[in-house]
Amino acid sequence: MPIRQLSETMINQIAAGEVIERPASVVKELVENALDAGAARVEIVTAGGGLNLIRVSDDGSGIPEKELALAIARHCTSKLADNIHDIRSLGFRGEALPSIGSVARLSIRSRTANGDSAAEIGIEGGRVSAVKPAAANRGTTVEVRDLFFATPARLKFMKGERAESSATSDVIKRIAIAFPAVRFTLAGSDRSTLELPATDDSPEGRLRRVAQVMGADFPENAIAIDAVRDGVHLAGHVSIPSFSRANALQQYAYVNGRPVRDKLIAGAIRGAFADVLPRDRHAVTVLFLTLDPAIVDVNVHPAKADVRFRDPGLVRGLIVGAIREALANAGIRAATSGAAGMMAAFRPGAASYAHPGPANGHRSYEAAYRASGSAGFDPARSPQRPLDMGFENTEFRNGGFGENDQAAFDAGPLHSADARAGQTETAETLLGTVLGAARAQVHENYIVAQTRDSLVIVDQHAAHERLVYEALKNALHSRAVPSQMLLLPEIVDLPEEDAERLAMHSETLARFGLAVERFGPGAVAVRETPSMLGETNVQQLVRDLADEIADNDTVDTLKERLDRIAATMACHGSVRSGRLLKPEEMNALLRQMEATPGSGTCNHGRPTYIELKLADIERLFGRR
Repeated sequence: MPIRQLSETMINQIAAGEVIERPASVVKELVENALDAGAARVEIVTAGGGLNLIRVSDDGSGIPEKELALAIARHCTSKLADNIHDIRSLGFRGEALPSIGSVARLSIRSRTANGDSAAEIGIEGGRVSAVKPAAANRGTTVEVRDLFFATPARLKFMKGERAESSATSDVIKRIAIAFPAVRFTLAGSDRSTLELPATDDSPEGRLRRVAQVMGADFPENAIAIDAVRDGVHLAGHVSIPSFSRANALQQYAYVNGRPVRDKLIAGAIRGAFADVLPRDRHAVTVLFLTLDPAIVDVNVHPAKADVRFRDPGLVRGLIVGAIREALANAGIRAATSGAAGMMAAFRPGAASYAHPGPANGHRSYEAAYRASGSAGFDPARSPQRPLDMGFENTEFRNGGFGENDQAAFDAGPLHSADARAGQTETAETLLGTVLGAARAQVHENYIVAQTRDSLVIVDQHAAHERLVYEALKNALHSRAVPSQMLLLPEIVDLPEEDAERLAMHSETLARFGLAVERFGPGAVAVRETPSMLGETNVQQLVRDLADEIADNDTVDTLKERLDRIAATMACHGSVRSGRLLKPEEMNALLRQMEATPGSGTCNHGRPTYIELKLADIERLFGRR
């Protein structure tokens, strides 16, 4: 077949395959156009999940009558000057309107602030109608009917009306968070109305808009983020570890105000919460990255959802470091959802309040009670010290820590000097602390404490597990991890670029106990491995590290493996369920929790305590 020029309609339909995936894509493009036009109010109406009708109205600057024909022409835009590296608007490619018009029935009615009247233009399946006068207020109304009627094969891939409507709502919510000063309304015969009133661009206004989208409980369980590194500014909010979700749908990320779904940002968030959340739970986040447009590429894909950073390591390091620092500085906090669940459980006829069940090495109370028997705590079954766990890896036990570290771990957090000093405090002083004064131990597993305005219930095993884990982790990362030399070096064959990346990170890997050096053009030699790992698959470990360096320019895989071992040791070396504690031991545990970052959750992400305010208790008894 000879080479020939494609028709304009065919070109636009090909572009529509990339830009217009579903009705939500149309809504995204039209709303972004409205925001670029300076709109303070955006109204969206849909029918049939958006396949029958999408109408987007705004009060922006409008389109002059003489430019309406250009507006639906391919690669015509008012948002891009001569510099493709200086993009400061949401849209810039000039593809959305012609792409929509090639697969649907599109009409645009617009009036500028200085215009005497409005004008309208239509395009149906790629065929353009003439511009004609119309009646309209200032702004633009874009109406899309019978989406994909010109490409019926695409209709077969659409989901039901409910799914398409849900996708449209998600698009509006993601955009609305970035523009709190704009009022958004989403309505239609196929959906309940979503209305997001305008707030303002201040941090408080942004947080109010976030609460409109994500619920009023998020601000109560969020930590503010504000950090700058090498010209990149990160701001926003992240949830405390005990406030998490089963999926990552409530993780919102923005780059220069543009909503994005970037795997580097998602991976950085996951890495920042790795120590405090289980793998099947996800933090709730709203993060805004602001940086020079020249060092980020938003032109990766026509849908503009992906971005590429010139220095991805800088961005990842900023996100991970800022979140971890914020979590450490936030102190100990319990999620309000725990108290809400307890309140619901106490109401007549409510289901019992309980965690979904024992997981990640935690025994239920019944199992702990059966193990302990009527005699209560048995030291042989419930070891307290983190190194009395029967681990056979003597190289780690004898070579991993210095004498001072060993003595500190043998003493355990319950018997540290700081904890003993707290035992002499008066009861009145303890009531003013975050976790208060211990009053009782229930079922040999839960510590009941009292503050001046609340009741606190602590899971003693989960809490002490976090304390031991933090002590082990600090010892691991405060010095080079001890390594064991292999009798014969392990040769790992790799692509040349992977071997080069590993060689570049050899110093960092050596600090974690992995000695790697180049061995020819396409291989590396591993001479030492971390003692903590014991017998390990060196080939798979090195390949995993090479893949992670290629994706994120980090060696966190090795660090995470060492941290998982420390977490296992902490779980087995903590105060067990079923152990009776003396009052001074209970108070010592509470004081250590207050002094330890992240102690609101255990190593597996389960809450270590629940706080019930006195006002809530009084409501249960009808006093308020």
